[in-house]
Amino acid sequence: MRTILMRVGFAVTLIGFGAAIATAQSTNTAGSVDGRWNASLIENGMVIPFRLDISGSGPTLKGTFYDGFEPYDGTTSGTFQNGKLVLTVEHYLTTITATLDNGQLIGNVVSQSRSGNTQYGFKASRYVASAAASVDAPSIAGSWEIPLDSPSSKGEKAFRFIVQQNGPDVAASILRVDGDTGAYSGTYKNGKWVLSHFDGSRPGVIEVSLTNEGTLEIMQLTSPPGKAAAQDGATPAGNQAVSSNPSTQQYSEVPANSRYSSKLVAYRPDVARVKGLPEPENYETHTTIRDPNEKFVFNFPDVNGKLVSNDDPRFNGKVVLVVVTGTWCPNCHDEAKYLVQLDKKYHHRGLAIVALDFEEPEQQASLERQHAFVKQYGVKYTYLIAGAPSEVGEKVPQLVNLNTWPATVFVGRDGRVKGIHSGFASPASGEFNRRLQEEFAAKIEQLLAQAAGQDLATPATPPKRQLN
Repeated sequence: MRTILMRVGFAVTLIGFGAAIATAQSTNTAGSVDGRWNASLIENGMVIPFRLDISGSGPTLKGTFYDGFEPYDGTTSGTFQNGKLVLTVEHYLTTITATLDNGQLIGNVVSQSRSGNTQYGFKASRYVASAAASVDAPSIAGSWEIPLDSPSSKGEKAFRFIVQQNGPDVAASILRVDGDTGAYSGTYKNGKWVLSHFDGSRPGVIEVSLTNEGTLEIMQLTSPPGKAAAQDGATPAGNQAVSSNPSTQQYSEVPANSRYSSKLVAYRPDVARVKGLPEPENYETHTTIRDPNEKFVFNFPDVNGKLVSNDDPRFNGKVVLVVVTGTWCPNCHDEAKYLVQLDKKYHHRGLAIVALDFEEPEQQASLERQHAFVKQYGVKYTYLIAGAPSEVGEKVPQLVNLNTWPATVFVGRDGRVKGIHSGFASPASGEFNRRLQEEFAAKIEQLLAQAAGQDLATPATPPKRQLN
């Protein structure tokens, strides 16, 4: 097993991208875990490598996770005492527990999500820098499209695949109408990239190869959670099983209309158009408003049980961003970081943000993850507890085809909906994240400039540049 871990781990190690991080082994003692580690989750023989940086000592440890090439998220608490490491990611209800044994960390990872509790094996060894090999990797950077044989459960006919590349090193994400997978990362070897990802949530491994036809073949090597797969059209019997030995991997197909299909094929957008292949969903039109002349209303309790409605003085005459969200949703975590920035920039100019949070029934009593979520990202905007995810259609009846997490509703000073954006493309989606930020800012600026009572019957003109 150790040989297998090393083989897969080295396949995804980023070599030479940016400044190399020295091992600094001379400063590490047998009782220290400070430094960079090649870590892996292990589930049913499948190995999911990821980078884990640990800083500090004793009761003040911090673990840092990476999203592609960049540090992205971290633990909320950590300790290393008597040879035992505990790293807690409270905003994902994830805990890493491991023992230092002969220079290796060995233990498990327990994570709670909407699909239930999941437990992985965990191993980590010290990162050791190696000389960068001269690799002639083909160029696959940029945007691709993945047509689906049948529409997904959300009606999608295609996904996007976004690749950032520096020589042999690649970071790539699959972008759906909900948002993206986070950035899988790895290095070109033996004619393909084996890319992996774990940032406290959404662990996964994909294998990417450039075909002779100029398409990309993408193998999704990890099985989806049972409940999540069932919700998206796959059945437990359809989940794929993958051997940890790359030379003997076997893939069993899940239904073609599932986002979890083991084999996907990606085309350049211009090639897809020539072939007449379907386009990905338009994030601005996927969800619509039932009646654009009707004011958008809500009335839900805050964490203290106090009811807060759209008629509350804090929203009077304001431009309001209403976010349908849930702390079990990784894409909602991605968006929260951006919403905090928008709140700081525009709050004093008349923007109010309110989150309608849909948590699992078992989280309703303690709201443990919600409290950690708010603390981790420094959320200052209004956070209301709207119900369970299954109740979203009942609790937000004014929106039609509301089936993405998150969904962002732009409400003008007149209380009426001026636009709805489905999902959230995180920084892992590269240009699509930058375009999203431009469009959000342009729409907010436009609505703030519109006086209360102006053009009440006409929604604000959308920005010229559309994400489609």
